[in-house]
Amino acid sequence: MPMTRLSVNINKVALLRNARGGNLPDLIQFAKDCEEFGAQGITVHPRPDERHVRYDDLRPLKQVVQTEFNIEGYPSEYFLQNILDVKPDQCTLVPDPPGVLTSDTGWDMWKNQSFLSDVVRELHKVGVRVSLFCNPIEREVEGAAKTGADRVEFYTGHYAEQYESNREAAIAPHISAGKTAAELGLGVNAGHDLNLDNLAFYHQQMPMLAEVSIGHALISDALYYGVSNTIQMYRVLLS
Repeated sequence: MPMTRLSVNINKVALLRNARGGNLPDLIQFAKDCEEFGAQGITVHPRPDERHVRYDDLRPLKQVVQTEFNIEGYPSEYFLQNILDVKPDQCTLVPDPPGVLTSDTGWDMWKNQSFLSDVVRELHKVGVRVSLFCNPIEREVEGAAKTGADRVEFYTGHYAEQYESNREAAIAPHISAGKTAAELGLGVNAGHDLNLDNLAFYHQQMPMLAEVSIGHALISDALYYGVSNTIQMYRVLLS
């Protein structure tokens, strides 16, 4: 089974920093430490209200991240200006409207086909890999492939909700959608509510899985186990 990379989403660290208005914890140092402890990527998601990661964090992070820098967000004009300037390794486009609490559904790939195709084309011009946040539905994957995107990131929130009651039913749409993605030449990422309980099974059933992005659960676990130990615990589940 190919290695699945662990990208650590550090939004919640920025949220803690912003609560006091200073620079504690130091987001840039935290990103460097995560890589030192075994993270294979750093993910951030600057939102319009900048309640956690801010746009002025992006350039300093790009300067220090040595693995893979992934920036998520809705492709507004301002967001895209920053992506074209910073040039992260990967940009994950999400359909979040302003003010949404968290990303909880994928794009309607067919309704937004023209818009997404234009955005993908612009990002490819500066060498940024593009992933589209996607519900695990074969037709949506087919629509994503039409945009010219490089990858899809499957929304795993429903999987996490159903995992304890029926893990086989929970994973089934991801397997079928993942196979479709592989057949169409799309890489497969995944994220949302993956944790120490449900990650191993998801990984075992998804041999095409290239990367997972985990933030809320990982940072919460780090409160008990420490950051270094927690990253290694997640890495073990992906080995």
